[in-house]
Amino acid sequence: MTAEREVWREALGVVLATSAYGISFGALAVASGLDVWQTCVLSLLMFTGGSQFAFIGVFASGGLAALPSAIASAALLGVRNVAYGMRMSPLVGGGPWRRAAAAHFTIDESTAVAIAQNDPRLRRVGFWVTGVGIFIGWNLTTLTGALVGDVLGDPKAWGLDAAAAAAFLALLWPRLRQRQAVAVGVAAAVVAAALTPFLMPGLPVLIAAVVAIAVGWFNWLGRDDAGREPLETREAGA
Repeated sequence: MTAEREVWREALGVVLATSAYGISFGALAVASGLDVWQTCVLSLLMFTGGSQFAFIGVFASGGLAALPSAIASAALLGVRNVAYGMRMSPLVGGGPWRRAAAAHFTIDESTAVAIAQNDPRLRRVGFWVTGVGIFIGWNLTTLTGALVGDVLGDPKAWGLDAAAAAAFLALLWPRLRQRQAVAVGVAAAVVAAALTPFLMPGLPVLIAAVVAIAVGWFNWLGRDDAGREPLETREAGA
């Protein structure tokens, strides 16, 4: 019972921290041109923070003309959830309805809290509490942020026209801990920045995503990280 209480505490801590980003998303989405109900529907149906910030970032830069690129950018970032789903599927178990429900709650945070547990039952508790908790919290804060953003008016007067990129960077930064991740981020950023003056909004992001996939696929600098990790582990245990 003590272990389960600890999992609940850990999951709810993640829920509170992650849900707070929903306020930023709601305000930024309205500032990008979506209305309140469109913003809320996006959080209800898409429900993956990185993809949502990517969508409004591209959409804000090009409006309706950039909509296909915005959708493609969000989809590329959402592909990672497929890998999470494969990892979580044996853990969730149950019939097709339960698996379908679990798929919607399979995000970075619910997966991380689940796999951090040693006991299968505690993993299920961590997954469902985190996933459902963030879903409820994220949608409530999205509505709050959308209402606040609608009242603020002109996004440029408050600096919100550039805030989508800043918010997305805040989500990305904690993941840049190894050379491989840094190499992917730098390569993609350079390509996107170089192509932005010449291509329509959204296309530089998609091309940069292809570059990022190529860098990650060939694992440039990743071998160095892999070789260093065991050494650090041994030193820690020494």
